[in-house]
Amino acid sequence: MHILVINPNSTAAMTRSIGKAAQDAARGETRITAINPADTPPAIQGAEDGAAALPGLFRLFDAEVIEKGGYDACVIACFDDTGLMALKRRSPIPVIGIGEAAFHAAMLVGESFSVVTTLGVSVPVLEANLEAYGFASRCRKVRASEVPVLELETAKDDSRDIIAAEIARAVADDNPDAIVLGCAGMADLAKTLSDRFRLPVIDGVAAAVAFAEALRAANADRWAGPDRGDRVA
Repeated sequence: MHILVINPNSTAAMTRSIGKAAQDAARGETRITAINPADTPPAIQGAEDGAAALPGLFRLFDAEVIEKGGYDACVIACFDDTGLMALKRRSPIPVIGIGEAAFHAAMLVGESFSVVTTLGVSVPVLEANLEAYGFASRCRKVRASEVPVLELETAKDDSRDIIAAEIARAVADDNPDAIVLGCAGMADLAKTLSDRFRLPVIDGVAAAVAFAEALRAANADRWAGPDRGDRVA
């Protein structure tokens, strides 16, 4: 299986980290290709950055998936699920957002979850996604750690400590069954934090890769795409 992972921001170092996390989560026979546009914001922090990223994201998706092809699934590696529904509608292969994947995984392992994301400006976007997906009643709270996205790459130790402190507050105040890490740049923290807090700490990159593989195993990837209107009733 060949999975394309698109980081919608233009920071190549983050794309490399995301690609490694995706490959580490994949089965042995699954190949990961991780790419990013060159003409989008360096970080997607809130609705304005998400909107600014769409033209470049759509151009890259069309070039790689629609024109070039050769992939079995695509993962959109921004926790805001930037452009996700529009891409699902135009894609011949399954397209999975790391936000939606992480939410699904959290609901499979428990009754409730809390989200720990980066900046407060992202909270309304994530709350709107939870409402649109029908998941809002299962989420205890969306919490901002106030760690800027790029500091997840440039100040790893400090970022980890701040995120861990916010998870501790979530555990104490929200009493969730799981924690969802609300940024692709947090992917390498999931195992350590899960062991530390003794509850599932879910990374959306790993969850999206697992769901892409599961869709193929369940034969649920064959009829994705814009031609669905031509199917036999």
